[in-house]
Amino acid sequence: MGIIRFAIRYPNTVAAGVILVAMFGLMALTWVPIQLTPDVDRPQITVQTVWPGASPQEIEREIIEEQEDQLKSVNGLIKMESQSSGSVGTIVMEFPVGTDIDAAMLRVSNRLEQVPSYPDDADRPVIFKVDSNAAAMAWFIITALPGNDIDIQTLQDFLDDEVRPLIERVPGVAQSNVLGGRERQMQVIVDPDRMAVRRLTMSQVAAALASENKDYSAGDFDEGKRRYVVRTAGDYKSPQEIEDVIIATIDGAPVFVRDIGRVELGYRQAGGFVRHKGHMSLAMNALRESGTNILDVMNGVRATVADININMMAPRGLHMELVYDQTEYIDSALGLVESNIVVGGALAVLVLILFLRSWSGTFTVAITIPIAIVATFLVMAIMGRTINVISLAGLAFAVGMVVDNCIVVLENIFRHREMGKRRVEAALDGSVEVWGAVLASTLTTVAVFLPVIFVQEEAGQLFRDIALAISAAVLLSLLAAMTIIPTLAARILGARDEDTSGKHHIGAEAAAHGGGHLAFLDRLFGGVPEAIAGMSAWFNRSALRRITVVVVLTSVSIGGSWLLMPKTDYLPTGNSNFLIGILLPPPGYNVGEMKSMAEKVESRLVQYWENEPGSPEALAQPGGGLGNFFFAAFGSQAFMGMRSNDDDRVRELLPVLQESLASIPGTIGIGSQSSIFDRGLQTSRSVSIDIRGPRIEDLIAVGGQMM
Repeated sequence: MGIIRFAIRYPNTVAAGVILVAMFGLMALTWVPIQLTPDVDRPQITVQTVWPGASPQEIEREIIEEQEDQLKSVNGLIKMESQSSGSVGTIVMEFPVGTDIDAAMLRVSNRLEQVPSYPDDADRPVIFKVDSNAAAMAWFIITALPGNDIDIQTLQDFLDDEVRPLIERVPGVAQSNVLGGRERQMQVIVDPDRMAVRRLTMSQVAAALASENKDYSAGDFDEGKRRYVVRTAGDYKSPQEIEDVIIATIDGAPVFVRDIGRVELGYRQAGGFVRHKGHMSLAMNALRESGTNILDVMNGVRATVADININMMAPRGLHMELVYDQTEYIDSALGLVESNIVVGGALAVLVLILFLRSWSGTFTVAITIPIAIVATFLVMAIMGRTINVISLAGLAFAVGMVVDNCIVVLENIFRHREMGKRRVEAALDGSVEVWGAVLASTLTTVAVFLPVIFVQEEAGQLFRDIALAISAAVLLSLLAAMTIIPTLAARILGARDEDTSGKHHIGAEAAAHGGGHLAFLDRLFGGVPEAIAGMSAWFNRSALRRITVVVVLTSVSIGGSWLLMPKTDYLPTGNSNFLIGILLPPPGYNVGEMKSMAEKVESRLVQYWENEPGSPEALAQPGGGLGNFFFAAFGSQAFMGMRSNDDDRVRELLPVLQESLASIPGTIGIGSQSSIFDRGLQTSRSVSIDIRGPRIEDLIAVGGQMM
């Protein structure tokens, strides 16, 4: 083949190519985004509409049903789900993989414009494409320092206006949310008795307040050289202005707002709360932009949080603590896979030494391992993939596969050297002779994995990286076997060479193993090839022996596979140091009752976090004690999470979590360890059951029976 002749003839060119590939491969390591798991493209659009004070039934009847009538005809829609809760209606629309999400958002927006009408005091619908189920890469808890008696829930506006923008300005952060607070609002607190005496209704009061809270244009006029624009300023600037609003005129006398109540600047009623280790707190999270390097993003987030604590939190007697950092587990998981790659490569080199029994032969084959691995990073960068546990697992598998082609080529070159050929001649003839077989072997391996790259569904997106990594590594090993191996064999293989007349004959061992021959390994393992060859010859002396060997080995393989087969599952869970518990209380529980539930759980768990981490008392507890614990409740759902002080002992806390969930009467509790493939509160190890019917009462009854 021409490429083999070229490689042998121009070794400097081959060396330069190898150096360039290694250099760009190492550079690609800094380009390729690093994350825990591959991105799974689930094109979703969420439409959220807020109607303050409305019940779920009103939300569904007046808003959701009207929107669904229009949105069900959106081109490409494959699934639409809606949820109506107090004051908020949400519709989640799912589209096929590969959908242009921006074009889909435009179609959704156009359809929403065709909704006939919305309630007067309802906000306009908001459309966003950030996955509402995406897992946050970081969670923060904001607490008051000792001695600060501030109501922590009243800091919602401060965090929204001053802290959240700083987090979202970090390169790579897509979104940040503040949970557990109460927004500031101007409140008109009316006296029903005074309203009844004056025969006023709430709608009259609301209409009067809304009509007065506006600026009106009165046109413009010219005065001398100047032109003036006249406006009537009606926006409220103070509670006094609201109290002076006239609601109605009764018997010729105006009725002001102050006549039926009072106006004050207060806070919205709490719709939920967050508690951290027994204290009220606020929570913030940070979601990563798709395709960014999470390690770089988190470095920026940590630096920003440190600056916020010094300049904004400390002067107010507050502290912002990073309680969950996804990169901690990423570093651990990626480090484990990287160590497996290193150990696998070292074991492969050890096997080469034992069987080739030559430093030069081992070096010739072993050098292809790092070259193929580094070049694979370059391929992944070009293909727009990421470095994650799946792609690194593919590289770990490929470590042992990349040497196969090289060993075949090198062994055939050895055989030609044993025939007395010169190094250059043996390298050329030996490589050309087996290139077809090596190509066929490589293509059969690639044919197994490459089709996965073209699967568009979730399974294809999850395992695309492993297929790409293995396919690229094996194809690159084929290229190395056809270029690097012949080039090195023609230069360093063999202790000496014949002269041009070919009179000097080289012994088989010296020719095969060349310089750096390991004689002591010959004494230890020299008889192994002869023993294997003798055994093979004995089995092949009769047809009965051959059939017996095939049947026995096949039966042992099938039986061993059956006995050793692990439990089947779709995706692994990993060993993330995070346990999540979900509580489903009876319908209608208020925030106060939710707090009572939280306090009951905290009273059972306080013993696990009050001991100093690493102390004998903490080490004797499950998980080495609790490193973090939170309890949050929003709407009709509550959830809590915990982390252990010892990352390797987190599963010891699972019974503790389940006992805490079971201690609350009348609720349904579900506790589990967070999986590396979980998306928010949606676990990867769950089964979703949809119950459909025309009447909500029947659905509730069937759902109760199913629970």
